[in-house]
Amino acid sequence: MGIAFDYAPERPEHINAILNGLDRYNPETTTVFQDYVSQQCEDRTYDCYANLALLKLYQFNPHLLRDEPVTNILTKSLTVFPSPDFSLCLHLLPSYILSPPSSSNNPSSNPTPGDAPLSEAVQKLTILNNLLSGAKYREFWQTLDKDDLYADLIADVGGFEELMRVRIAVTVGQSCREVERGVLEGWLGLTGPPFEHFVREVCGWGVDDTRGAKGMVVIPTNKENEAKSTVVKEDVRFEQFGRVIRRAYEQPA
Repeated sequence: MGIAFDYAPERPEHINAILNGLDRYNPETTTVFQDYVSQQCEDRTYDCYANLALLKLYQFNPHLLRDEPVTNILTKSLTVFPSPDFSLCLHLLPSYILSPPSSSNNPSSNPTPGDAPLSEAVQKLTILNNLLSGAKYREFWQTLDKDDLYADLIADVGGFEELMRVRIAVTVGQSCREVERGVLEGWLGLTGPPFEHFVREVCGWGVDDTRGAKGMVVIPTNKENEAKSTVVKEDVRFEQFGRVIRRAYEQPA
């Protein structure tokens, strides 16, 4: 049986009471949800249901919208990919935020960290989400490192890079049995001893340095990456096609 969409084991009782009552539509609870988003960023917890409730309050009360909680919610949703949480949050934002900022019309104008408009921040986070959705993990880390604006966007989310590496490792472990070390280094954005520690201690994988140019990372077999043969047997008798064959020889009326 799957986990319920609105389930969050770390959710405080007062947040749970708001979500299960009429107060979830009360504008006065906006500050409560905003504080809860900050708590999630600090505690490395995640509550999509509560975050969506805050974005819904912003929809009903646009004057209460604040940039920081919005970007933090989107950034937190990246840490649970490949779930659709980022898209769910994105579709609750007003259209003017989803549109490219007016400054983008001038290619020479680059917003500085901390001064970028909300729409610019959302556009940049959407780029990261698209790279993750396309399994372009090396490009994800390159994009994250080349723009100082990203550092500002992920600053409030504790352990963002570590959480992303864990999610990427989970995805790789579900689809691969062996990966070249150089390839996996690019996917995880790590090299040298930090890479060795993450692969061996965090993931529990092995590294075979005798194979390939840089070695091969060996991933233990699990129910997701295990090759399974499938036998398809069709029990169709020729007599079942008799009517079709007869109609082929029938003269049109």
